[in-house]
Amino acid sequence: MGRVINTDSPGKRRNNLMRTSAELIRRLSQKQEIDTDAKNMLALVVYCLRGIDETIDESARAWEKRDYWIKAEEFRERWRWAGNGADELYAIVLQEQWQSLPGLMARLFPNFSDITINKYTRSESLWQGCYARLISEKPS
Repeated sequence: MGRVINTDSPGKRRNNLMRTSAELIRRLSQKQEIDTDAKNMLALVVYCLRGIDETIDESARAWEKRDYWIKAEEFRERWRWAGNGADELYAIVLQEQWQSLPGLMARLFPNFSDITINKYTRSESLWQGCYARLISEKPS
């Protein structure tokens, strides 16, 4: 029997989420106002950042299993911005504090600067309804 190869690795999922986030941030930078489309895109960025954060622990646990504790902690520290960014962006979207958005986007953008986008490959259907889904998570 041959080896079982997992093609859905945390790194592959993280790269896909990074690419999606980079495209959305680029699209959002071209918007003049926060309309329904922009709110949906921001909600999807929250979901992407959360997904990136989930892959970090998954990857770090793999290092810890091999007793590379320092490497695992350095990896978590290098990617800590994703979870923090998701929380901050979620709060901005939930409270509709759009004046705080440019500052957060300016802090997030350098994390995506190494991703080159020559053309948009993500469909608009990807973020449709994300805002409503994110708002429905609101704790009562």
